[in-house]
Amino acid sequence: MTRVLVIDHDRQLCQQLNEHLLREGLTVRFAHDGMSGLACALSGQHDLVVLDEGVPELPGIQLIRRLRAHSGIGVVLLSARAEEEDKVVGLECGADDYLAKPFSLRELVARIRAVSRRLTSSLTSNLNTPPGYLQIGDLELDEGARTCRRNAELIKLTTAEFDLLSALLRSSGRVVHRKDLTKRVLDREYSPIDRSIDVLASNLRRKLGRMPDGTERIRAVRSVGYLYPHPASHLLAS
Repeated sequence: MTRVLVIDHDRQLCQQLNEHLLREGLTVRFAHDGMSGLACALSGQHDLVVLDEGVPELPGIQLIRRLRAHSGIGVVLLSARAEEEDKVVGLECGADDYLAKPFSLRELVARIRAVSRRLTSSLTSNLNTPPGYLQIGDLELDEGARTCRRNAELIKLTTAEFDLLSALLRSSGRVVHRKDLTKRVLDREYSPIDRSIDVLASNLRRKLGRMPDGTERIRAVRSVGYLYPHPASHLLAS
């Protein structure tokens, strides 16, 4: 049973969430300010945090940054702002998913379960399967240790960014459709208005930089998806 911590100062919304999440079979606890919410999130008693970006005392973005310094707990960020730039900031700081207000309770539950499945899948994979190791050019991805290195330099990635990069590297040289990436990385069905994969791809471009020859590492293919080009170096293992 997924243990959810909701950090939001809107007590009326929290009451609605409490009733709905309990009906969905989730356990839920609430905090109404950032500092107490951070302490609860770091307690080890929860699997996932639903965090309002505008929570008082410690704003949501700052809270996630502090949380990520110590914990890999799942985070779904709620925000009254729906611009792509706001989503970029939220995902870059370490949120696993982003949901703009107002939202449907059914969609929130779906996002919670999707993030929970991704985190559980990553943990199970790390424990039960031999680690996969991918090297393409100057980039190395260790799927067992969940680490990424460029020219031996460690590149810090969120769970979703790591999974997107893994999917692209495993299909290096071939275009991967947004529909397939959405299902594999975010564990939900593709929607043309959902820009999450595009935001994650943008994050990876910024973090990884360009190829040694100056070309893009993560290439967008209009109306289709994304491609990681396959240079002269070969995929060493999978």
